[in-house]
Amino acid sequence: MFWTLAAGLTAIVAFAVLAPVWRSRAAAGAEPAAAYDLRVYRDQLREVDRDLERGVIQPEDAQRLRAEIGRKVLDADKRLSRGRPAEGRARPLMAVLLLAALLGGAVLLYLREGVPGAADMPMGERLAAAEDAYRSRPSQAEAEAAAPARPGPDLSDEDPDYLALMDQLREAVERNPRDLRGLALLASNEMRLGNLPAARDAQQRLVDVLGDTAGATELMQLASLMIEAAGGIVTPEAEAVLARALALDPEQPQARYLQGVLLIQNGRPDRAFPIWRRLLEQGPENAPWIPSIRAAIQELAWLAGQPDYQPPAAPALPGPDADALAAAEDMAPADRQQMIEGMVAGLQDRLANQGGSPEEWARLIGALGVLGRVDQAAAIWDEAKARFGGTAEALEPIRQAARDAGLVE
Repeated sequence: MFWTLAAGLTAIVAFAVLAPVWRSRAAAGAEPAAAYDLRVYRDQLREVDRDLERGVIQPEDAQRLRAEIGRKVLDADKRLSRGRPAEGRARPLMAVLLLAALLGGAVLLYLREGVPGAADMPMGERLAAAEDAYRSRPSQAEAEAAAPARPGPDLSDEDPDYLALMDQLREAVERNPRDLRGLALLASNEMRLGNLPAARDAQQRLVDVLGDTAGATELMQLASLMIEAAGGIVTPEAEAVLARALALDPEQPQARYLQGVLLIQNGRPDRAFPIWRRLLEQGPENAPWIPSIRAAIQELAWLAGQPDYQPPAAPALPGPDADALAAAEDMAPADRQQMIEGMVAGLQDRLANQGGSPEEWARLIGALGVLGRVDQAAAIWDEAKARFGGTAEALEPIRQAARDAGLVE
């Protein structure tokens, strides 16, 4: 069916391109207008001679008419000469060769990038293939074994006192493995250090101790750690934890985000799009999952059959940006310092009390680096890792700002 349709469309396009060329060549076979004009002007010259012989016109009038008609004869002859080369076969042949080259290039491109042997796949078969992919997912253990090896956490820049406290926390949890507060602290701080296996283990133990009393947030955090440990794959075990979280709180936003990831991974963009669309429209813009949704929502909409969808515009970020910092260079040193300090203090206060997007955290770290307040920037970087450590895409712009400020390599 595909090749029949492609051949039919190719024939229609070829006819549409070559038809004007054939018509122009057929028209070229007819007598040119310049040849007809030339015969008329020559008849007029003969008519002037006859009128002079009959005495109808004077000799000076005959001379003037001959000169005027002669100019027209020369002009018609030039037009006739210019038209003759177009009557050849060069232009039609060039059009045929160019069309053949274009069609041949299209075929070669498809043979290279396409799948010529693939059979047609109606919607029913596509849905069946998506269902097969869903049912054949690897288990959590299989996905973790196949995931790329992760480097161990880099603790060289960590405060030794903080690392000593972490050792004490681990020992306390080992002595009292059912301590809910200790397990929650251990999971969040292991995640802050980038020690993913330990964070996932502590969160799993916390959920196990809570049992049926585990809340949607604890379950979502466990599912997120399981997915990250599995190399980003939403395994059946992680899906079961997500289902428990959504059963307790159907509006839990990060669980809904991960539900969209599951649907995308298993060939159901039509079902993932409305979930992510609603999350994007609900916000808030500083939520850690919003950058990932914004980056993919238009392609997801196209795959879901809604190519005209336009996402809501992202609000402008408050706080000192690169342009503001550059503009401050022209100010007096005291005024510049006061302006930047005021903007940084306002942004830092708002992030501490209300939270903010990853871009805003990155902006704060960059501004503190410009001011030379490296220790404070490092503290903000540590806090950002704890807040966004479960979402690699959200943490990346903050990591880049920390790298620019010299906090990480």
